[in-house]
Amino acid sequence: MSAADDAFENARFSYDQHIRTCRQCHADAAPCAVAKHLLRLYNIARRDRMRAAGPATG
Repeated sequence: MSAADDAFENARFSYDQHIRTCRQCHADAAPCAVAKHLLRLYNIARRDRMRAAGPATG
């Protein structure tokens, strides 16, 4: 597994775990500031993984 794949999986796991366990996200029915930050990191890792895989993976 490449570094981009590892970063993607770590970011996805962190975001999913936070959404499942955060009281504020559940109470407000909206993502808290931490969830927004983790989602931003997840999106960056996803973009980097797509770039590392090349244009054929679309």
